[in-house]
Amino acid sequence: MMALNNRYDFVLLFDVKDGNPNGDPDAGNLPRVDAETGRGLVTDVSLKRKVRNFVGLVKGEQPPFEIYVKEKAVLNQTHERAYQSFELKPEPKKLPKNIEDARKVTGFMCKNFYDIRTFGAVMTTEVNCGQVRGPVQLTFARSVDPIVASEHSITRMAVTNEKDLEKERTMGRKFTIPYGLYIAHGFVSAHLANQTGFGEEDLKLLWQALVNMFEHDRSAARGEMSTRGLYVFKHDNELGNAPAYQLFERIQIQKNSETPARAFGDYKVTIDDADLQGITLQRLVG
Repeated sequence: MMALNNRYDFVLLFDVKDGNPNGDPDAGNLPRVDAETGRGLVTDVSLKRKVRNFVGLVKGEQPPFEIYVKEKAVLNQTHERAYQSFELKPEPKKLPKNIEDARKVTGFMCKNFYDIRTFGAVMTTEVNCGQVRGPVQLTFARSVDPIVASEHSITRMAVTNEKDLEKERTMGRKFTIPYGLYIAHGFVSAHLANQTGFGEEDLKLLWQALVNMFEHDRSAARGEMSTRGLYVFKHDNELGNAPAYQLFERIQIQKNSETPARAFGDYKVTIDDADLQGITLQRLVG
């Protein structure tokens, strides 16, 4: 796999219509919100989960594109595979004393698991495979405007047990927002990529995932979610040619009217791509 020789900074725009993009379990699964501004939030963990799911779907979770953090994964058993591949015996909670052996087991995990070499991982469980700092990082996504959560009563006509046949219908609650446009920032470090083995093919797969991940993550709770923009700033070297914040400020989003937004067309996205010295702007969506 070709090594990464460029730094990247990117902006991801996505929206949700009549859905809950990321419920907060500590708040009854209400949509996450910044309490001071009222703007909606979607965690980086939620976005990474969707990337993992997409990669697992298109690659069949086969090496070198296995997924480390997934449902019902038993991490100690996964770590044991790394030791078995080099005929090493793990010590409880400790990496091998031999530095070369320690690098081997950590390297095995990076080589075989896409999300480890992409996002990094803390693998210091009972069977210790070390820690990896990932080259790809995402921020929380934040809505452009404040959101208003709606609570809906729902009913279930079926019952769980025969003895409940004569009871009233089961009642429940569902929370949605009418519409929200969210923006997240991301970063790709060539330096860290070369440490984990994250290469050009992995990067191409990441862009593909960010573009298409919502198309394969439909659910009744999340409503209609879509990627509306993916703007990638590619630096011509590993260190970069400008601070990320200066590049992000080149993308401005404004609402077209004073009425509440209910569609992506209610916003205007303006991009300043002038005088990008040593930087190429790639518009993968939008």
